[in-house]
Amino acid sequence: MSTRTLVRGGLVITAAEETHADVLVEDGRVAALAAHGSGIADSWTADRTIDATGRYVIPGGVDAHTHMELPFGGTFASDDFETGTRAAAWGGTTTIVDFAVQSVGHTLREGLDAWHAKADGKCAVDYAFHMILSDVDEHALKEMDLLVEEGVTSFKLFMAYPGVFYSDDGRILRAMQRSALNGGLIMMHAENGIAIDVLVEQALARGETDPRHHGEVRKALLEAEATHRAVQLARVAGAPLYVVHVSAEEAVAELAAARDLGLPVFGETCPQYLFLSADNLAEPDFEGAKYVCSTPLRPREHQAALWRGLRTDDLQVVSTDHCPFCFKGQKELGRGDFSRIPNGLPGVEHRMDLLHQAVVDGHISRRRWIEIACAAPARMFGLYPKKGTIAPGADADLVVYDPATTQTISARTHHMNVDYSAYEGRTVTGRVETVLSRGEVVIDRRTYTGRAGHGVYTPRATCQYLT
Repeated sequence: MSTRTLVRGGLVITAAEETHADVLVEDGRVAALAAHGSGIADSWTADRTIDATGRYVIPGGVDAHTHMELPFGGTFASDDFETGTRAAAWGGTTTIVDFAVQSVGHTLREGLDAWHAKADGKCAVDYAFHMILSDVDEHALKEMDLLVEEGVTSFKLFMAYPGVFYSDDGRILRAMQRSALNGGLIMMHAENGIAIDVLVEQALARGETDPRHHGEVRKALLEAEATHRAVQLARVAGAPLYVVHVSAEEAVAELAAARDLGLPVFGETCPQYLFLSADNLAEPDFEGAKYVCSTPLRPREHQAALWRGLRTDDLQVVSTDHCPFCFKGQKELGRGDFSRIPNGLPGVEHRMDLLHQAVVDGHISRRRWIEIACAAPARMFGLYPKKGTIAPGADADLVVYDPATTQTISARTHHMNVDYSAYEGRTVTGRVETVLSRGEVVIDRRTYTGRAGHGVYTPRATCQYLT
């Protein structure tokens, strides 16, 4: 049975334009847009009308970097696909791209099947997968081709975490060469993990065990060095490169230099690097453990370079790297040894709001907000224009956004399954009011009306910046 919803009276904002328009939704997709005052919408009939007067109507957010239920450091991320995608919906994000993990000694297929089992029937919003390569051998390289054909078109490698996810330069080069042939996109965690492990060992030997030392040993120069090396390996392979969670001014400079040469090199940063700093890691009484993530939070002066990179398009995407661990019982595993603190922050619920605050603060424009949070991640990972925009034929992933209401972020009111907020007490301007996922209302005027299992797995095309 056909269902029609009309979203009336709002300012429709996409990466390309801002238009006072009504949006007609039919059978889960955007059917038409009509400018206010044109009279066209007057002839539309709908089963439901949503009044968006005085509000923005924006595409649902695309968070291209989440880790639900990720095993790490002897524990698991505290959000599973049900709680994590529900929180995403509350924050105006209607698509996540999570990371399936190949374990050492196992096939890519086994890892992908395990993540499908975790997510199937659980998700409140739509989802897709990247693939983490932990064991690059001839069999894995052949499997990469098959995964690209099936819609898993991006592969993450780590220059960090020796003994866990680490790949040496030879394995990285082989994976890049394969992606150059099959159209996949290599995503790189760019930190010199071998050198960092030396600095960790030396710091602990000196008795430097507090959370702030996590940031001090993971030096910005070792992020920049690894970023430079990744770019050169990609050049040798003739492959595109996407560097995840860029945090340091020196790493941004490496990306900018590569892009100035016309290379297909892309970068992502995260809200924690834009709004938090090494000062948080230094909070007393082990509170700094809440902010331990990798790459680490940097001194505040790095933020200006990240904002500039977002304005100049040397950084194209803001994702969350959402990987929450509770302070009690999980982060506390690292008391007395910062290297044992599980790495990761909660954030999937707050990305859209924090980036709107950046609009209010004058860092970015409204259209750039939608570009870096919706359209660019959708294009980068082969989901556009199904996701990331509001246009006829696109999935009706729509957010009615109140740009004027203020809210205070707190663990008491957030919906992520974690016992603290990285942004506790921060007041931001703007709030999600109503959210549609494929035409179905999942947040209705600040009431959750969604359900586990509404979200569907979404195969992806290859990176749309390369065609």
